[in-house]
Amino acid sequence: MTVMEQRGAYRPTPPPAWQPRTDPAPLLPDALPHRVLGTEAAAEADPLLLRRLYAELVRGRRYNTQATALTKQGRLAVYPSSTGQEACEVAAALVLEERDWLFPSYRDTLAAVARGLDPVQALTLLRGDWHTGYDPREHRIAPLCTPLATQLPHAVGLAHAARLKGDDVVALALVGDGGTSEGDFHEALNFAAVWQAPVVFLVQNNGFAISVPLAKQTAAPSLAHKAVGYGMPGRLVDGNDAAAVHEVLSDAVAHARAEGGRRSWRR
Repeated sequence: MTVMEQRGAYRPTPPPAWQPRTDPAPLLPDALPHRVLGTEAAAEADPLLLRRLYAELVRGRRYNTQATALTKQGRLAVYPSSTGQEACEVAAALVLEERDWLFPSYRDTLAAVARGLDPVQALTLLRGDWHTGYDPREHRIAPLCTPLATQLPHAVGLAHAARLKGDDVVALALVGDGGTSEGDFHEALNFAAVWQAPVVFLVQNNGFAISVPLAKQTAAPSLAHKAVGYGMPGRLVDGNDAAAVHEVLSDAVAHARAEGGRRSWRR
């Protein structure tokens, strides 16, 4: 029997006609970014939350400024500043429960600090120490990852394992627009959607990643649309509106905790 004949002999029965698993319409993000500040919704925002967000934003901007100065003085090996992205990081840190996990990217030091990590400990790795400077289990903060998007599969794996064990845990993974061009991003979203892992992905789009404009990375209408291809809901939000980011992430975390990652969580 030839190789071709062997392949034909063991050919499986053709699968039935493909049927869509879900209507994609509820998963699609809005055409315009969601906003709170400067809209009628601002009047209904919790003033205590707004005050806390503002305090963390001020502290975060000062932290970025000082860490950048330490780098120029040679006291830090490098510091990937997140100036202009503080709203996303602060809001991400404040939506999580104590039992939840945060998976930051290399630029998300502020998210770790806003979640409670000592500011000096957060810079340990950047000073050249081999250790991350803190106990990830104690703080529920994964080590800061330098390679793009490698923390995303880890977040999905932890969240999926927690659900199998019956633990009420949600993982929130942060990534930049450049990370969405990495294979780890696509693998993580696919696994999360298929297994409905309680994980939320926050993509921070600064428009140029490290050096590549967004227009040269994707033809998608927005990065939020990428979720739809995996059967996951996506939301588009103004990343400079901390209240809007907090609101959208709060809904996403609540949905992930209750339902997993596949069905729509629009209110």
